[in-house]
Amino acid sequence: MRIKLIAFDLDGTLLDDDKHLPPENLAALKAAKEEGILLVPATGRILKALPEELPALGLFRYFIFANGAEIYDLETRQALHRARIAPALAVEFCAYMDRLPVLYDCYRGERGYMTAWMYEAAPDFFEAEPHILKLVKSLRLPVPELKENILAVNEPLEKLQMYFRPEHMDERERQLREIPERFPGLIASSSLKNNIEINSAEAGKGNALRKLCKTLGIRCAESAAFGDGLNDADMLLAAGHGCAMANAVPPVKESADVIVESNNDAGVGKEIFRLLERRI
Repeated sequence: MRIKLIAFDLDGTLLDDDKHLPPENLAALKAAKEEGILLVPATGRILKALPEELPALGLFRYFIFANGAEIYDLETRQALHRARIAPALAVEFCAYMDRLPVLYDCYRGERGYMTAWMYEAAPDFFEAEPHILKLVKSLRLPVPELKENILAVNEPLEKLQMYFRPEHMDERERQLREIPERFPGLIASSSLKNNIEINSAEAGKGNALRKLCKTLGIRCAESAAFGDGLNDADMLLAAGHGCAMANAVPPVKESADVIVESNNDAGVGKEIFRLLERRI
């Protein structure tokens, strides 16, 4: 079956560990584009958090943002679909996080927001992740208190995120299991070693891929997807050809049809060229 759409995570997947696009990945994307294949970045990020080089390439029209909370059409500058968290539920969940040893923030619209003292404490949580710290500090607007800000603005959120210190990884694993049980309207996933990402239960990259394929008149069986983090597992299951990176976490590898080379070895590009050679 010919692949008509390829979706791919960014961090740890399309981009190398330095957040750069490897030349072989770029060459493969261009080759796929020339074959008429739709290329869809599917990320936990929001539009403003994209590396500037990606939209400038002119290779992408559709994006899956914030773990499927938004499907975005770059050509029309409009959202095709949104699955967001209601303010009241968001505040309830923030109060729950207040009892945990974490920092937390949210994405709302085109910006991230974070309680001011947590914003200042962020370097303590990302000592080994300078690239992530830079993103957190540049994309979050510190506010006096996030719960009050959410209630005052009273607009749905794309995503909530919490961050753990290294000594609290056991608590992180426990929360990944417990959050969906305590909050049935939410799903918990992760894209970093020390975070948990919270979305509406109607979001998720897999759901977003299904919705986008339906909108475009493409069967999911005619899609391929690449990922490495927990937030990618459902997308690999939804795609006709699910590809886990060699650096992926075990649950993602278990969800995949094939395991490809790591993000630092241009695994996305190598597999796209293999698909093109097989003309599937």
